[in-house]
Amino acid sequence: MTAPNILELENVHKQFGGLDVIDDLTFGVRRGSRTALIGPNGAGKTTVFNLITGVYAVDRGRIHVDGVDITHVPSSRRVDHGVARSFQNVRLMPHLNALENVIVGQHSRNRGFFGVLQPVNLTRNNRWKEEARAALHDAGLGEYERAAVGSLPYGVQKRIELVRALMAHPRLLLLDEPAAGLNPAETDDLQRQLRTICEQGDVTLLVVEHDMQFVGALCEHVVVISFGKKIAEGTPKDIRQDRRVQEIYLGTPPSEPALKKEARRAS
Repeated sequence: MTAPNILELENVHKQFGGLDVIDDLTFGVRRGSRTALIGPNGAGKTTVFNLITGVYAVDRGRIHVDGVDITHVPSSRRVDHGVARSFQNVRLMPHLNALENVIVGQHSRNRGFFGVLQPVNLTRNNRWKEEARAALHDAGLGEYERAAVGSLPYGVQKRIELVRALMAHPRLLLLDEPAAGLNPAETDDLQRQLRTICEQGDVTLLVVEHDMQFVGALCEHVVVISFGKKIAEGTPKDIRQDRRVQEIYLGTPPSEPALKKEARRAS
C-alpha cells in the first residue's frame, strides 16, 4: 500500500509585480520519501519553499501538511505542523558556538523566558543542552561544539545548520541546496547522514539541489519545474530520460547523426 502524502500543493499560484512566478503548481510528497525539486535557475524552486514555510503568502491555491490546510498559518507557527527548513545560504549565528546554534533550533519546542536564556548560557546544563550536544556528536560534529561557527569551514557550517533544523523534530524537512559548496567527501557524508535521518527519525525530505549525481543517489522521486510550472515528475531515471527535461534543464542529448559522426571521428 502506498504511503499517503505528507505534503500537497494544489493549484498554487504566486505573482510578483504582475509576473507569474509560480503558476498553478500541483504536486505531492509521499510520507517517508526523499523527494527532489529541481529546475533551471529562476524556475521558482526557492519560492516554492518560501510558500510552504509561509515566508510568502499564496495568491491562489492550497497547501496541506499531514492533511491540515496550512495555507494561511503564520510562518512562525508552521514548525508546529512539523515543517522545518535549511537555507541556500547558511543562516547560523556566527558569534555563537556550534552548540549554542543548535540550541537555538530547539526554541520551537522550548518557548518562554528560560528557553530564550539557554543559548546565551545563562542557565546551567539541562536536558535541552544535553540533547543538542548529543545531536552534534551523532552527526560527527562534536569537536566543533565550542567553536564559533563564523570561524568554521563552510561545509561544517552547513552540516551544523542541518542539525539545528532537526532540533525542531520536523516530520517534513526542506533542504535548499544542501550540497552546494561541499567537496566530494563532504557530499558523500551528507548523503549518508540524510539517509540515516530518514530511516531512523521518521523524517520526509524535500530537497532543492542542482547536483544531479547527489539527487540520483539520495532521492527516490523528482519533481521538475520551469518558470513556475511543473513539467515532469518521476524517478531519477525517468527524469534523466525525459526529453523535455533534457531540453530545458539537463541539456539536449546529441542527435543520432551527431553520435555517428563522433564515432567515425574516434575510429
